[in-house]
Amino acid sequence: NKSIKIMLKQITNYDGLVVRSATKVTAEVISAGSNLKIIGRAGTGVDNVDVEADVFIIFMNYSFNGNTISAAELTCALLMSLSRHIPQAVISMKDGKWDRKKFMGAELYGKVLGIVGLGRIGKEVATRMQSFGMKTIGYDPITPPEVSASWGVEQMSLEELWPQCDYITVHTPLMPSTTGLLNDTSFAKCKKGVKVVNCARGGIIDEAALLRALESGQCGGAGLDVFVEEPPKDRALVNHPNVISCPHLGASTKEAQARCGKEIALQIVDMATGKALVGAVNAQVLVSSFSPDSHQWILLGESMGRVLKACTASKEPFSQVHVTSLGESLKKSTGFLSSAAVVGLLTEGPQKGPNLVNALPLAAETGITVQTDHKDNECEACVLEVSVNSRSYKAVGSVQAGVPVLLELNGSVFRQPVPLTGHLLFFKAANSTELLLSVTGVLAAAGVELQSYSASTAGSGEQWYCMGISSLLGDIGALKSLVKEAAQLTV
Repeated sequence: NKSIKIMLKQITNYDGLVVRSATKVTAEVISAGSNLKIIGRAGTGVDNVDVEADVFIIFMNYSFNGNTISAAELTCALLMSLSRHIPQAVISMKDGKWDRKKFMGAELYGKVLGIVGLGRIGKEVATRMQSFGMKTIGYDPITPPEVSASWGVEQMSLEELWPQCDYITVHTPLMPSTTGLLNDTSFAKCKKGVKVVNCARGGIIDEAALLRALESGQCGGAGLDVFVEEPPKDRALVNHPNVISCPHLGASTKEAQARCGKEIALQIVDMATGKALVGAVNAQVLVSSFSPDSHQWILLGESMGRVLKACTASKEPFSQVHVTSLGESLKKSTGFLSSAAVVGLLTEGPQKGPNLVNALPLAAETGITVQTDHKDNECEACVLEVSVNSRSYKAVGSVQAGVPVLLELNGSVFRQPVPLTGHLLFFKAANSTELLLSVTGVLAAAGVELQSYSASTAGSGEQWYCMGISSLLGDIGALKSLVKEAAQLTV
């Protein structure tokens, strides 16, 4: 595909990507976009984007009314064309014929229209076709029946809907539960001669079943704007005399193109400036996670997870993770804080680990129980507790002056908050006058500079200490004779 080849060459230079339906954003393209932070689809749906790619990128689509009116109007046009055989009559006239009897049609007035999917487009189709005197019934697992009733659509189950319809139009997303929604079984339950329209996604109507229904007369006609394969190589449906087909024109109006392009651009600007994240499709946790303030808390959660992982004596897998947010402003932040903490806990070394999207599912798969809690507190903070082999480990952190800092580690409260950035050396030892001198001696021998130092507030007993260092020690074992435990990491 030419567009994919072009993207693979140029995508590394960009932080964002906006596409329409014809451009396929594959896992290969996403992987090549090392700087990508957001991919926008100017239109509804993201089935041309590999949203399952294992990357921390926001996938969003334009979720307002950009192409709603255009798609609804095309649906209505196909319904009318099916009832009066308009395209076939046009072709006949152009062939020099005058065949009035062949194109005998039927009125829409008094007929029953079944609408599967009562979102924005389904609603607009209903209100327009009601003006032709059609009775509108529908099915939608999300829209409340009282809501659809307010705009003239009686909801019912699919089993009740199929046998009542003279016409059926589908307006659902394409997903496993809607793939092949109209199939041999459902066609058999419909009135003989039922007419169907699909301006949503190819595959909602089983194309092979539709062809069989057309040939048997069970289906009297079909209006298709979308196909499983576009353009379709198998032309059996396109060439069928009772099929009216279009090359995916649902959003192909000047008005829809202008609205969709403008709105997806505005959504990306809102995300980048921290105003809002609308239309994200790959993780609910992302909805509140990209304001400038939230970003620092995400970094804090991930860094605390990495610190606890490094400073846990046992190398056995974690069994439980408990994340508590403190402070009124963090009341709605436990979702992304817990995801961020799990990212840190599950990341192995410098290589790429999980992300906010897949961290919690990965934790569940590995048998880790993740719990969240919130407590009102005067100070804003995050408390991360993990359990390994019946032993508990705890870290407390916060964001101060826009910088993630560690306040406490396994019971040791630091005199000075530890900035969670750069190369960090943690060690546990009994307090003594010689300790600092001995450790800095090891650093100096390794050519490592001491950049910062934070000790525990406790005056006696074994406590945790932290040093900011210029580079990681080549052999941390050199500290074994001086401290009880030691760990180093780069944040």
